[in-house]
Amino acid sequence: MQIAPSILSADFGKFAAEVEEVIEAGCDWIHVDVMDGQFVPNITMGHQVVEALRKRFDCTLDVHLMVTEPERVISAFADAGADVITVHKEATPHVHRALELVRSYGIQAGLALNPGTVLDGLEYVDDLIDLLLIMTVNPGFGGQTFIPATRNKIRDARARLVKANRGNVRIEVDGGINLQTIGDAKLAGAEIFVAGSAVFGEPDRKAAIGALLRALDAAQA
Repeated sequence: MQIAPSILSADFGKFAAEVEEVIEAGCDWIHVDVMDGQFVPNITMGHQVVEALRKRFDCTLDVHLMVTEPERVISAFADAGADVITVHKEATPHVHRALELVRSYGIQAGLALNPGTVLDGLEYVDDLIDLLLIMTVNPGFGGQTFIPATRNKIRDARARLVKANRGNVRIEVDGGINLQTIGDAKLAGAEIFVAGSAVFGEPDRKAAIGALLRALDAAQA
């Protein structure tokens, strides 16, 4: 089980210190939300941020491309030092090609699905993915409320992956993950939990991460 703090919710005025704090608190995954103002309304950060983080921190950089035609920028983020690059099924008509491109760099490839996107067709690319990111809110904004219907989607995705002998594909969830929702997401089959405001919105980040981990343990019990 993995908590992946989303730096979208960090204080950009003290960015490096924010990342260092959550790494020291025990998180070795950092989630980087990249938005282009087209696929989603907001514009966030580019590959230069990943490059700066890579130079300073020895952690897993989990890059989530919320961009139209992600194949245009995959190379830049791979060269910058991303460990995982996730593309949206909805963002390109050539998702198979995009996933192949990610894997050609020897890094992990992820496929993201918006809340309203069905799982149909997953079987045609599941051999190319290391993780499946199920959006539990509509992408583009932090601080949203977890969509309850996505619990069933997580369960269905896990069942499909196991049936296809791809049970090693990890399911990541992103959106509205907090102390009230993380346990249910885990029980549904998620293994990686992107947390933004639930971590960076708290004054004591170590305590916030510890509380989330305890909630995961309680769900396991």
